[in-house]
Amino acid sequence: MTMRSPVGKVDILPKEMGSLTTELPPAEPGTLFVMGTNGGMCVSPDAGFDVVFGRCEPDVHVCVGANDPHVSRRHGYITRERTRWVLHNVGRLAIRFPGSRLVLGGHRAELPVAYTPLFIVAPRQEHLLEVRIAARAPAPRPRDMYEVDTHNPDEWELSPTERLVLVCLGQRYLRQEPSPQPLTWAQAADELARLRPGERWSAKRAARVVTEVRKRLSTKVDGLLEEEIPPPLGNTLNHNLITELLLTATLVTTDLTLLNP
Repeated sequence: MTMRSPVGKVDILPKEMGSLTTELPPAEPGTLFVMGTNGGMCVSPDAGFDVVFGRCEPDVHVCVGANDPHVSRRHGYITRERTRWVLHNVGRLAIRFPGSRLVLGGHRAELPVAYTPLFIVAPRQEHLLEVRIAARAPAPRPRDMYEVDTHNPDEWELSPTERLVLVCLGQRYLRQEPSPQPLTWAQAADELARLRPGERWSAKRAARVVTEVRKRLSTKVDGLLEEEIPPPLGNTLNHNLITELLLTATLVTTDLTLLNP
């Protein structure tokens, strides 16, 4: 997809641009990109512009959690403070960084120069707000470095069965649907039974497979055990697991082919 360059200090990102995990438009280092349900904003570091986000689309620059009344109309904003972009939570619900770090209402947090998925933690689901800050271009490397194989992220090892179940469970994320949530156990079992009719899939069996993966990863990843999450749990554990697998490229879009009959 060809992406347009920013025409000024502040520019609108169309919904069709997709996830900020993909290639960015040309931008100077420190440029802020924010993507919500229906598109986003791109702001240069010297623009003097605050990006406001929340559920009331007419009152904010980036819409998130549009259909969830638990999300504040103007839930927060991102502003430039000296040399850093800073997140301010002015809503009632906490905003979660990857893992278990929470920014509570009335608090602030500096954003890293990287891709950062932020989650507004509502009672029944979490709402994704993608943030990415453009990094400085790396210094030129010696010519022979171009021959070195690309280093992939440190992926988690999954068995074929675990991968199938997790792709089924997290397919809405892989399809980049707005505000995705994991399938229910019953939905996952129905689809697995359709794909593998001879394997007698049930909701309990699907849950056992995913629980084993969560326990295995929990020694190095926060937010995958019940005792780490305040009630009500809802889909939080599965959401955290899927997010970790996406961030490490353990699950990628091409895995959706596993769901073809």
